[in-house]
Amino acid sequence: MTGLLAYVDPSHPSFVAAILAIAFNPLFWNVVARWEHNTRRLSKAFGSPYLACYSLGVAILLLNVLRSHCFTQAMLSQPKMESLDNPMAYCLGLVLLGVGVVFVLSSFFALGFTGTFLGDYFGILKDARVTTFPFNVLDNPMYWGSTANYLGWAIMNASPTGLLLTAVVAFIYVVAILYEEPFTAEIYRQKASRLHRRS
Repeated sequence: MTGLLAYVDPSHPSFVAAILAIAFNPLFWNVVARWEHNTRRLSKAFGSPYLACYSLGVAILLLNVLRSHCFTQAMLSQPKMESLDNPMAYCLGLVLLGVGVVFVLSSFFALGFTGTFLGDYFGILKDARVTTFPFNVLDNPMYWGSTANYLGWAIMNASPTGLLLTAVVAFIYVVAILYEEPFTAEIYRQKASRLHRRS
């Protein structure tokens, strides 16, 4: 880690922007989704929980594009690591990027748009937990697929800055998982309890 830090200027504006974008995104979608769950204000404003969820999903997608742009700009603004700048490392990065894309896209197709973008917080609940690929291979495959994408991109660019930022992405996702999973589980517990009372 000390070797990596020699290549990184944490005070560079592009690095600071990348850190802020990485930290902001999960904070934004969790705060907005919980606010919606507790108040239903977005559903009321848009006239439909589906339209509200689609709108939040589009906002999240745009924020993720911004995060990726900031990540890339931070890498390009700082030095490469010579020992990573070789064809074998590039191929490893490409494989990681490919694996990440497979996990992200297959998660999206398994969950659908509303399942991916916090539909359960809008009252759009699935009948049962998704257990098909990639959820039968890995918990939270979209988060870990996204992390693999950043790791692969960092290695392909021989970027110590990218590697450090990928570690920040992974850390933020771990925090998000610890924050999200109990709340989502409680939403489905309440659904099961309501169904049980009706039967």
